[in-house]
Amino acid sequence: MTPRKKLIEVALPLEAINVASAREKSIRHGHPSTLHLWWARRPLAACRAVIFTSLVDDPDDPSAPPDFVAACRKLPARKNALVEDTPRQRLFDFIELLVQWESTTDEEVLETARELIRLCTDGNPPPLLDPFAGGGSIPLEAQRLGLEAHASDLNPVAVMINKALIEIPPRFAGKPPVNPRDRKKIGAQTGWKGAQGLAADVRYYGEWMRDRASERIGHLYPKGPNGETVIAWLWARTVKCPNPACGAQMPLARSFVLSKKKGRHAWVKAHVDPETRSISFEVRDKPLFIIGQSRLGEAVLAPEGTVNRRGATCIACGSPVPFEHVRAEGKAGRMGAQLMAIVTEGRDGRSYYAPTPEHERIAAQVAIPADAPDTDLPEQALGFRVQLYGMTKHRDLFTPRQLVALTTFSDLVGEARELIYADALAAGLPDDGVPLRDGGSGARAYAEAVSVYLAFAVDRLAEKCNTLSSWQNTADKVRGVFACQAIAMVWDYADVNPFSSSTGNFGDAIEWVAEVVESSFLNCDSNILINSAIQQDAAQIPPISTLRIVSTDPPYYDNIGYADLSDFFYVWMRRSLRDIVPGVFGTLLVPKEPELVATPYRFSGDKNAADRHFEEGLGQAFVNMYY
Repeated sequence: MTPRKKLIEVALPLEAINVASAREKSIRHGHPSTLHLWWARRPLAACRAVIFTSLVDDPDDPSAPPDFVAACRKLPARKNALVEDTPRQRLFDFIELLVQWESTTDEEVLETARELIRLCTDGNPPPLLDPFAGGGSIPLEAQRLGLEAHASDLNPVAVMINKALIEIPPRFAGKPPVNPRDRKKIGAQTGWKGAQGLAADVRYYGEWMRDRASERIGHLYPKGPNGETVIAWLWARTVKCPNPACGAQMPLARSFVLSKKKGRHAWVKAHVDPETRSISFEVRDKPLFIIGQSRLGEAVLAPEGTVNRRGATCIACGSPVPFEHVRAEGKAGRMGAQLMAIVTEGRDGRSYYAPTPEHERIAAQVAIPADAPDTDLPEQALGFRVQLYGMTKHRDLFTPRQLVALTTFSDLVGEARELIYADALAAGLPDDGVPLRDGGSGARAYAEAVSVYLAFAVDRLAEKCNTLSSWQNTADKVRGVFACQAIAMVWDYADVNPFSSSTGNFGDAIEWVAEVVESSFLNCDSNILINSAIQQDAAQIPPISTLRIVSTDPPYYDNIGYADLSDFFYVWMRRSLRDIVPGVFGTLLVPKEPELVATPYRFSGDKNAADRHFEEGLGQAFVNMYY
């Protein structure tokens, strides 16, 4: 008997799938990519299409199930006289609808897709495994299509992302929130669809964390000169000018332009004291058209910045300074930072102010917390450059004030978990004592589940709250450290205020996470309770004995160093969550040696050894998947 062909083996509406995948890049609110950053995340539309077409038959195949063909004939037809009206064409038209972003919350469309899958699998769709789950797009779409989803990854950060996507929401689907504010509003226990109750608790306890943090460290974030809330403090790194006749602490900045928005131009003008060689800054708001040459003692400005690809320039004496000197100063611990400007939430948009002694003093007096992450950055890694400038530990990527903020918020995740547990008991959840990692669904497990999403919000804050985040003068906002798949050096950086209501604040981080929980799992099926996300090396997974579909996107050969990059988040996530999933956070940093990536620096510079590690490991993983 000739096996029936699956649709993916015959043809696909590729143009529609590509258009829907490209469109996702412009969708932010509620998109799973905003739950937690992951590098090279797969488009949901493409994953949904691949899984669906791998399970349904070609309806034009004579051996296709009659009930399935009949169901395809009943699908709406596109009114186009140039296209022949066949069951396959009607299925293509349906796929064009299925891959749209709006269909992720359209229960009618999703249920139609699930029914078509059931008709092609004798009513018993196979479970799906993704052994390189990464950002979780494939397991999430499998769950959305009604499949039992299983995800595994060596990387602990990826494991937690997948737990948050496929394990936690179904377990608590349809449950009302436990926080006292929402319980007073709802009165009854019904009306909470999907993960709406879970999202409501993420918002409430996230706000609680923000308020407690403000009480403890709010004094470290003073108001602006006119009493406005500060959005960010803009700093320039500094090193001593090597010119013996100068010796100024020269600011390193890619640009002194603060805003390029029409009608709201702002830029920094520097002044050099001829006697002390000290440099001060003022902010100007008039459009700048002509740049004159500076003379010692006069107002000096280099709007294009003092650093380019060739090196740096001393703003005080005009001497060119090679990167070798800048790197040497950094490695010697002599690289500093000087406040250039203050950005506030003005009534009509952003307002820019010159530095004040008070703001500089507050930032300078903050001490590094004793328990701040003290783990080492890799000596070499894909996408890393900061080690060349003396940054050797993860704590070096943050200012002391940023470290205080992130340790405070991280510790509050644990405090919030205890509060959630007490409120869950008061709301009537059973006190079964079974933790989340053991499949619990009572008060303790629920408190742990909410705290996972709160920890994700802390990671979102960390992505902006560091010394490698920059100020975008074309958009008047902060761009986080991972504008690309690397940890690259930034000369002038933006220090965000987590208590503002603008870019990079903790309240927004909570809202981004809550929106994903609420919208992505609106149709979450509480009957699917066996979805799983585990930490496992794909090259070591046991041969697969049960009938299931394997769908995966293997790691890139030598393009992205996931493990090294993930440490940026892992050091904070581990601090918040190691007590509830100790197996996942059993190492101080993300496991490196087994990672399937061809990186010669892990093999004493031997490229051939690195290539063999990747190719043999990936080959073994596929052998295990096949059997």
